[in-house]
Amino acid sequence: MDLLIDGNRPETCATLGLECGACVRKSAASVSKICHSLDAPSVQRTFLQLYPSTGCHPMAHNFEAAYREMTHVSKPILAAVVAA
Repeated sequence: MDLLIDGNRPETCATLGLECGACVRKSAASVSKICHSLDAPSVQRTFLQLYPSTGCHPMAHNFEAAYREMTHVSKPILAAVVAA
């Protein structure tokens, strides 16, 4: 996702040996650590800002699913810390 050379396009990523699913999951994990309470439209908007190429847009659902998974995983940990 950190491709400033030619933008975030599937063909660019593929030539560098990157795989869309792993890239999107890692990005969603990073976003969830920074912004752990985004609503669905905000998650979608974030995805489109990170991945402006129309070739990446089919991965939007995967990004949102990964984001939701990551935020649900971290909530019990936060609750445990608050309880302590």
